[in-house]
Amino acid sequence: MTLGDITFQTASVPIVDTSFYKMSPAQAAFFKTQTGIDDDEDLKRHILEVQAKAYKANFAAPYPCIHRFGFLRLNLSNSSVYEHILKLGRERPDAVLLDIGCCFGVDARKAAADGFPAKNIIASDVVEEFLQLSHELFKTTPASYPGSLLPGDIFDPEFLSIATPSVNVFPAPAIDLSSLKSLNPLHGRVSAINAIAFFHLFNEEKQLYIARALAGLLSAQPGSVICGFDNGAVEKGTITNNLSGVEYRGFAHSPESWSSLWDGEVFEKGTVKVETELAEFPVDDKGHLMMMRWSVTRL
Repeated sequence: MTLGDITFQTASVPIVDTSFYKMSPAQAAFFKTQTGIDDDEDLKRHILEVQAKAYKANFAAPYPCIHRFGFLRLNLSNSSVYEHILKLGRERPDAVLLDIGCCFGVDARKAAADGFPAKNIIASDVVEEFLQLSHELFKTTPASYPGSLLPGDIFDPEFLSIATPSVNVFPAPAIDLSSLKSLNPLHGRVSAINAIAFFHLFNEEKQLYIARALAGLLSAQPGSVICGFDNGAVEKGTITNNLSGVEYRGFAHSPESWSSLWDGEVFEKGTVKVETELAEFPVDDKGHLMMMRWSVTRL
């Protein structure tokens, strides 16, 4: 079976396991505020209902972000560039934040709650049902939530074509994100891109393609940034992970290969600052994953 370009081996698709449901006080406070559900058990029941629908919508592929409640993590807010992104939202006129491969768009909602103007946030995923479930999870409607949710396939040029990185440092005119049918009108306009847990779904060739596609969206203004958190390795190549009895096999970059990809291959060398941090990420009590937190900032 496959998940993006990841292959996985399993006797059967893992069933929903509520033992993976865990929230920190910060996560609980965020979801209670956003949903208006104050009771812990009521909140858990609500989230489990959404998870069950997502699991079915996902054609039973065991995305760890769904099966293991990864969507509850406030990943972007743990990034070293998060405060910088919020500052862009406050200080740069009409700054746009793109949350790509967003699942339910939790990071986008968190950024909006922390002050990035929601009308300037666009969350996108290839699975349209996930975007519909975003409204169910947060108890909103398209009318009540000013952020934009846009379904689309990043490998479809009609949705996002590859463009040469912009060199125009002048602010672009404001654009109504809610009117967009694709990401192409945003070439050279996006101030910040959140691509957490997205690149590692794909092989090396497709990761380069995605990097070029996202680079074309990024504003040339200094400080514009792309960030992520993906499987990493000491040396780039094929890696194998085991989660919940499922063996996943996919491609991972090393800090060195990832840095050289962005600084010199995707962007002209010396025009971006690439920061990487490779570390072991605990998985329950049974082991760890090697993960790489990274950011690419235009100079």
